[in-house]
Amino acid sequence: MQSFVVRSTVLRPNLLRSSFRTFASSSARNQAVPTEKPVLNKEFKIYRWNPDEPAAKPTLQTYTVDLNQCGPMVLDALIKIKNEMDPTLTFRRSCREGICGSCAMNINGQNTLACLCRIERDTSKDSKIYPLPHMYIVKDLVPDLTLFYKQYKSIEPYLKNDNPPVDSEHLQSPEDRRKLDGYWWNQDEYLGPATLMAAYRWMADSRDTYSAQRKEKLQNEMSLYRCHTIFNCARTCPKGLNPAAAIAKIKLELAAD
Repeated sequence: MQSFVVRSTVLRPNLLRSSFRTFASSSARNQAVPTEKPVLNKEFKIYRWNPDEPAAKPTLQTYTVDLNQCGPMVLDALIKIKNEMDPTLTFRRSCREGICGSCAMNINGQNTLACLCRIERDTSKDSKIYPLPHMYIVKDLVPDLTLFYKQYKSIEPYLKNDNPPVDSEHLQSPEDRRKLDGYWWNQDEYLGPATLMAAYRWMADSRDTYSAQRKEKLQNEMSLYRCHTIFNCARTCPKGLNPAAAIAKIKLELAAD
C-alpha cells in the first residue's frame, strides 16, 4: 500500500512581506487611472417671478451648468441649479418618468416635460425655460392648476350608468374596449386638450349611459370649438396620446346629433 507524503512550505516573515509588496505594487501598476472630463459649460436662462415682489417684472436669470457634472435631462439641470446654486428657484417635479406631468414647462419654445427633455449638448446655444404659457403663475416655473382641475371635474371623469349589472362584472366586447385606447384659449371657458380627451374617453365607453348629457355640456361655442387644430397637444404628449383626434371625434359626434 503506497503512502503519500504532503509537504508544506513555511514562508519566513521577511519573504512573506517581500512577496506581498511585489504583488501589491504590480496590481497598482495595472489599475486604470480615471481621467477627468473636460468642463462643458452651458447657459440656462430661466423665467423668474416672485409673488412676494408683485411690482417687480418677470426676468430671465442665467445659470451656467457643467454638463459633464450633470444628468442628461433638463430636470437634472434644474435640480442641480436648485441644490448647488440657487435654492430659491421653484418648479414642480415628481415621478421623473414622464407619467405624472408635474414638470411640464416650456423648454426652448416647446411645451414638454423636463424629465423627458434631453439637454442639447451644443454649448454655443443657451436653453430658455419658461412656465407653461396661457396660465397664471404661482412662482417661477410653477403654473396655477386650479382652473384645470375645475374644468377636469366639470366633465365628470368617471363611469356613469344607472343600471349596472348586479351579479357580474360590467363587461365590454374587445371591439368596444379598443375604442378607449389612447384616451385614458379663452382659458376660463375652453376646456383644453387634456380635459377634452378625458371627456371623449367616457363618451366612447360602451358601459356609460350618459353620453347625451356629456355631449350637451360641450354643445356651446367655447368648451370645444376654440380648438385651433394645430396639433401641438399631440406632438407634446410624452405618452403618444392624441388629444386632437379625440377632439375631432367629439365634433363629429356632435355634428351627427
